[in-house]
Amino acid sequence: MNVQSRAHAFLRASPLRYYFHLAKARFGASPQSDESLILSRLVGGCPRTFLEFGFHPTEYNCIGLKDFDGLLVDGDPQTVRLARAILPKRIEARQSFIDLDNIKILGTHFPKLGVLSVDVDGNDYWFLKELLPVRPAVLVAEYNASFGLNQVTVPYDPAFDRKEKHESGWYHGASITALTQLCKGHGYKLVAVSAAGGNVFFLPHGSEMAELDPDQAYRESALRNRWSGTTAKDQWERIKHMPFIEVP
Repeated sequence: MNVQSRAHAFLRASPLRYYFHLAKARFGASPQSDESLILSRLVGGCPRTFLEFGFHPTEYNCIGLKDFDGLLVDGDPQTVRLARAILPKRIEARQSFIDLDNIKILGTHFPKLGVLSVDVDGNDYWFLKELLPVRPAVLVAEYNASFGLNQVTVPYDPAFDRKEKHESGWYHGASITALTQLCKGHGYKLVAVSAAGGNVFFLPHGSEMAELDPDQAYRESALRNRWSGTTAKDQWERIKHMPFIEVP
């Protein structure tokens, strides 16, 4: 099925949603914060490929990589259908409920990987851990600002759903300190944090960019604080009784 046919099929299923996101993709698509600007400074000379887990076709971390071939993976079939209707052919969208059994296969989609981005609101730490041996040139991962500087991650659960785990939706993923420690153990250093306090960026040790201290670079989630009317400290108080794994 060609792009036009896919678009028409999606239009029949959800016309208003299709037109809204089509217009957004053409005129207003963007990452959540300054991720595109940060990536533009980090990708020079790296393979022109990206792999992103967890996305929306009009708002994802690698959206500014205009000359890259990409693979976007998400478990929501409607998100993937929309992506296939509106994204260029150089970007493949694949519907998959990822777990530790199948993520390694997805990680080898490109012989050489430029950018790896993980933002699944759940098993982020465990998926990143499995994919680090692929040795991408640039790493992007969502951290959970609600965890503050506590060096923790949620336990792995192949059926993880943050809305079912806790009514707040704040219990998921890993802290900035936990992700930094994980990446450090695999030869990567923290080099940037998005302005809105959601994503961290890593490069291999030996790159020219200065290494950041996660304790100093940490930012609260501007979006979460705004819509909830709370702070990261308030959020942690609500979820600190939940099961956590401390990252050594």
